[in-house]
Amino acid sequence: MSRKQSRHNKNQKQDGSIMVGLVFMVATFSIVIYALLLVIGSQFDFTFRQVGFDQALNIAEAGIDYYRWHLAHDPTDYQDGTGVTGSYVHEYRDPQGDRVGEFSLTITPPEPGSSVVTITSTGKTDNFPLIKRTITAQFGQTSLANFAFLSNSSMWFGTGITIEGPVHSNNGIRMDGTHTAAVTSAKQTYTCGVETGCWPNTQEKPGVWGRGGPQELWEYPVPAEDFGGISVDFASMRSAAQAEGIYLDASGASGYHLVFNSDGTVSVSRVLKTNKKRGYTPEDGCQNLYQVIIKEEFLATYSLADNDVLLAEDILWVDGVVKGKITVGAARFPIATFETNIWVNDNLTYAVKDETNKLGLMAQHDIYFSLDIPDDFEVDAALLAQTGRVARHHYNYFQCSNQNKSVRNKITLFGTVISKEKSYWNFGSGPGQPASGFVKREIIYDQGLLFEPPAYFPTFGGLQLISWQEE
Repeated sequence: MSRKQSRHNKNQKQDGSIMVGLVFMVATFSIVIYALLLVIGSQFDFTFRQVGFDQALNIAEAGIDYYRWHLAHDPTDYQDGTGVTGSYVHEYRDPQGDRVGEFSLTITPPEPGSSVVTITSTGKTDNFPLIKRTITAQFGQTSLANFAFLSNSSMWFGTGITIEGPVHSNNGIRMDGTHTAAVTSAKQTYTCGVETGCWPNTQEKPGVWGRGGPQELWEYPVPAEDFGGISVDFASMRSAAQAEGIYLDASGASGYHLVFNSDGTVSVSRVLKTNKKRGYTPEDGCQNLYQVIIKEEFLATYSLADNDVLLAEDILWVDGVVKGKITVGAARFPIATFETNIWVNDNLTYAVKDETNKLGLMAQHDIYFSLDIPDDFEVDAALLAQTGRVARHHYNYFQCSNQNKSVRNKITLFGTVISKEKSYWNFGSGPGQPASGFVKREIIYDQGLLFEPPAYFPTFGGLQLISWQEE
């Protein structure tokens, strides 16, 4: 082979090596560029999807806001103006009027006697229709049971009492106890009489005064609560009890005894015979109080799971362990003619203090705690005396009673106490142990009553947000 041919073959080998390297470099560069473009494309896609994900939530929230607005203008329409049950779909447009997506609404109306409406809204965008966000929100009117203690009359909380929750009176308050929340009065000043410890002469006192505290939580005057507008709808309760609950007509005897059982039932007996105790109140003086049940006839046992309202057109005695939710009312018709009372003659407690157990105890007139109650007495309920008071009589009053065992160690009230007239369960005779009543008193507000009170409990105001959650 000539030198010239050898040089030519060598150049061909070099050219081939360069070509292979160049091809390898181009291929590698292409792979890197493709990978980069793939990553960038994925990032853009992720970003757009994230925007769509966030927009779907905004659209779902818009659905909640829309129906809250709808209920503000038509409070009883739970069918979006259509007159039919179902999901209700609405377009969602941006500020320029262009369609962005849509939301679908499902409306669950309140249960009978409740104000709580549930709105479920599912939002999605047109660009990413498979990405959906769902929100469920509950709205309800504020319950009258938003206080630990609420009265239209003046009140006196003595030493030895502890109150966990707000207190309000449309009149004056003497506070000698301890409290953890606001104590408010609708009065700048009021005339203090014997009912709040001003004796023998009446005195002008601030709306809230006394030796208790903390006094920085006292506030007066504040707007009054409208007791004129407080009206339990006993007629609706009766209709519901007759249709789907427990209805007890006039007993033809002394009334009815309700015993709540820890298995989620309530046993009902007709009270055939009672015995009296002599008791005193400042309003009525000495009275024969037929409160002791000495003969009764069992009628039936009912499940609370199947019956959430009980209306009796007669006097009631109530005690036991409540497992479930029920509203109990005592009222005779016509309402303006009668004054029907409820007696609590033993402990009345929840199986567990949570929102699965709830009792509303509503009397047309008074709710009384009897003489023969346990030494440590507890009532778990939302108590409402529409035209009267929640009270325990003076059973050691020298003019009308020979009872000398009327003092108990402690009363615990878990829930709320609402009365038109002045409520009381202690009578003093100077420092130390009361003459009749309880050495220690504790009132604990059940916060679950604010937006979800027992059925048929009075409510007021517009719809307020109770809960909001994404599913």
